[in-house]
Amino acid sequence: MTDGLSLIRNIGIAAHIDAGKTTTTERILYYTGKLHRMGDVDDGTTTTDFDSQEQERGITIYSAAVTCPWRGHTINLIDTPGHVDFTAEVERSLRVLDGAVAVFDAKEGVEPQSETVWRQCERYHVPRICFLNKMDKIGADFVRSVESIVERLHGRPVVLQFPIGAGPTFEGLVDLLTMKAVYYKPEELGSKFTERDVPADLLDEAQLRRHELEEIAADFDERVMEHFVAGEPISADDLRRALRKATIAGKVQPLLCGSSLRYIGVQRMLDAVVDFLPSPLDLPPVEAHDVKKAEVMHKLPADPKGPLAALVFKIVAEKPVDLYFMRVYSGTLKANSRLLNPATGEKENISKIYRMFARRRDQVDAATAGDIVAVIGPRHAVTGATLCDSHKPVLLEPIRFPETVISISIEPKSSKDRDKLAECLRMVERQDPTIHVSINEETGQTLVSGMGELHLEVQVERLKRDMKLEVNVGQPRVAYRETIQHAGEGVGRFERELAGHVHFGVVRLKLAPYQAQDGQPPMLILNQIADADFPEECLAAVQEGIRGAALAGELAGYPVIDWKATILGVEHRPSESTPLAYENAARLAFNEAMRKAQPVLLEPIMSVEVVTEEAYFGSIVGDLNARRAEIRDTLMRGSSRVIKAMVPLREMFGYVTKLRSLSSGRASATMSPARYAPVPAAEARALVGS
Repeated sequence: MTDGLSLIRNIGIAAHIDAGKTTTTERILYYTGKLHRMGDVDDGTTTTDFDSQEQERGITIYSAAVTCPWRGHTINLIDTPGHVDFTAEVERSLRVLDGAVAVFDAKEGVEPQSETVWRQCERYHVPRICFLNKMDKIGADFVRSVESIVERLHGRPVVLQFPIGAGPTFEGLVDLLTMKAVYYKPEELGSKFTERDVPADLLDEAQLRRHELEEIAADFDERVMEHFVAGEPISADDLRRALRKATIAGKVQPLLCGSSLRYIGVQRMLDAVVDFLPSPLDLPPVEAHDVKKAEVMHKLPADPKGPLAALVFKIVAEKPVDLYFMRVYSGTLKANSRLLNPATGEKENISKIYRMFARRRDQVDAATAGDIVAVIGPRHAVTGATLCDSHKPVLLEPIRFPETVISISIEPKSSKDRDKLAECLRMVERQDPTIHVSINEETGQTLVSGMGELHLEVQVERLKRDMKLEVNVGQPRVAYRETIQHAGEGVGRFERELAGHVHFGVVRLKLAPYQAQDGQPPMLILNQIADADFPEECLAAVQEGIRGAALAGELAGYPVIDWKATILGVEHRPSESTPLAYENAARLAFNEAMRKAQPVLLEPIMSVEVVTEEAYFGSIVGDLNARRAEIRDTLMRGSSRVIKAMVPLREMFGYVTKLRSLSSGRASATMSPARYAPVPAAEARALVGS
């Protein structure tokens, strides 16, 4: 069975928007024999962009999974979105993948979302290879693009190929492993190519780059080092072995080039996926917490005979039943089985198991360690939930998602559709963990929060189109947050007679600022109650009260972030103390502690990058300054000027329309959440109402 695991590659295609991920995926499916006719992004006929909004907008919104064969291996591939508003789709995909292909536009090099994807790969220790796409594009620059990976991503790209020509003259590539020139015939859809000797005018560059390749490989393999030092020939197989070892360790990133649109270089990139990216067996055993002793860690190797542990990384909410995407890390998942959700203690059924090919489902009886499949049957599991063997319960590290930054109010056009709206929003929230639905207690409005204007626009369109629900939508508003600047203590006392029974509870706690590191929860609750006999259900109620108070905020009703609460003590009366009393006492204690800890209102700050022609540079910078922008850098990218700035989100509503006006439609901008920062005092007073 482990022989089969060594032939599996779980990979993702990830990049900035318009770098060519979906076109590359389409070519992969054609060359691996899974498609007999390639679709086109512009025509809305690609396999993985099957949603109607994806086809109309020409962008990827939802990650899509496909399986294809190559050189006796099975490649489970996920095509991910490139637009920053849908970064959660990338986040949850990379969490369960073993390797990634980072696609770059050879003219633009590293772009903002390229950096985001790269950081996500680093966070999850995902080995990657680089593919410089669009070498046929006017202005494509191989050398500058490679340099941008080094300078902006701090990567170590190892050049395995360099292009023959660039822009309109691009016709093939020089393969440094085989020292051959490879020419493609676009009229043959890239399925036929010829290998020749390296052209004389490129031979010196090829020999120099081959020497650099051997020098890097020698750092990771003794046999290659011996040949290199002795000046002896090094075989392509030896180089592949050394580079595979270094790639899996995250030390280097093999770099290839081509043009997916013109069918150049995709097969060589597939070879690199097989040669350099890891199988489930090549990676360290996944770590999981013991359910009964959270500090105890279990190492789960990719063993089909081991205890079952799988992670839910995506839910497609649909009728009559939801579809759950899962990565099996250990053991064997069987249809018609019953698993434990250790976070909630609930049992979940696995009725059917499917291998996915975009929208198509192929039913199977079982899935083993290393597999990525979809199942139906669970009812209560959420994204990031662990499902495991009830006899050996473990908890895998959940998926962390960024905070929402923007909200809209939403209401049905007909009052009779209120219940339907609530049900539809529950489906949307279940499917997308970066959508948050709440009710404004003062106005009674339903608020939907998300990652950006496009993100919310897509969800509203889904309500109208897919769920047949007409709604009225308010103007976008900023999703503010609250936090504390210092430590503070609070005491909450709750004593009330309800239905003839006295409910009593006192909670004393300390609140302090807290910055979570990678792998840590975003907020922390510590227990220092001296009474070892304090009931477990009452402790749970205290914790629930603290979390509830944090969600409600203190200054203006916005959620509190970056805090650590320490439960210092409680007062307990055996006959009168109840979970209800402790939950309310904890809320009161939290609110008092927060008032003493100098609370501040925070606003989301966006990282903005504008690419423009020189003629519009001054007016664009002036407009950004008027929006309270902090200009971080201005630089040249080819003939274009690039402006990097940090700007409060509230100043950026409608910016794309304004930018189009300032530049006659020639400038483009990308925007992503960077951090939260205190709101200026005058604006904070207006928002808080004091």
